[in-house]
Amino acid sequence: MKKKFALLATSVLALSLTLTACGTSDNGTKTGDTTASKNLLDQVKSAGVLKIGTEGTYAPYTFHAQDGSLTGFDIEVANEVAKRIGVKAQYVETQWDGMFAGLDAKRFDMIANEVGIRPDRQEKYDFSDPYIVSKAVLVTSKDNTDIKSFADLKGKKAAQSLTSNLTDIAKQNGAEIVGVEGFNQAIDMLVSKRVEATVNDGLSYLDLMKQKPDLPLKKVDEQADGAKNGMMFRKDSKELVDAVNKALTDIKSDGTYLKISQKYFGADVSK
Repeated sequence: MKKKFALLATSVLALSLTLTACGTSDNGTKTGDTTASKNLLDQVKSAGVLKIGTEGTYAPYTFHAQDGSLTGFDIEVANEVAKRIGVKAQYVETQWDGMFAGLDAKRFDMIANEVGIRPDRQEKYDFSDPYIVSKAVLVTSKDNTDIKSFADLKGKKAAQSLTSNLTDIAKQNGAEIVGVEGFNQAIDMLVSKRVEATVNDGLSYLDLMKQKPDLPLKKVDEQADGAKNGMMFRKDSKELVDAVNKALTDIKSDGTYLKISQKYFGADVSK
């Protein structure tokens, strides 16, 4: 009988050691699973690809050229960032109002889409250093005589992307928000007079009027202070954020950033 118990105890001990060797570690990851233990930067470098969420419909930041290729200020900056990290940029085009959810769901590693750096967003997400500063403008139809300043938005319909910081300005001034998918749809609704105004990005508006000077629109007001925008990441992406910040510093130092900025805006838009 003692021999049977001894054999049983030996078998249990051997099974326990086998499970420990092939099982899981204290943090729940498989022992020897190097992928699970890598930080996001290491994962990006191993894959050789930086997945980037962007709209593709927000000129001059992220849009499609006549040949169908994805281009724009944010795209060129992000391409340079990926190159300096040593990987290829891969874009996942997503409507603005679903972009944060896409990042949360790990459909991409970061967002390059003029995301305003705000305290409420910083609570949930990591941001790069600011790479562009833009001012909000109030745009109406040319024949609109009722709206002359942000304060005149009270009770007026404004076409806005629901989660944009520009929408907050419209709300603070009492506008009735009509949700749209992005800048282009806001302009379409304004031109067709389904809304009375839009609070939008000043640089995008300048680019629009440069491309389509005959549009019956006008800028009636502008914010005094510009909004700082950055690349956005999931929380705890420190290593990747640091690498992106270094790349941004490098492209500003060697003149690459200014070249891209001059191409799209005719000026340095970093400050």
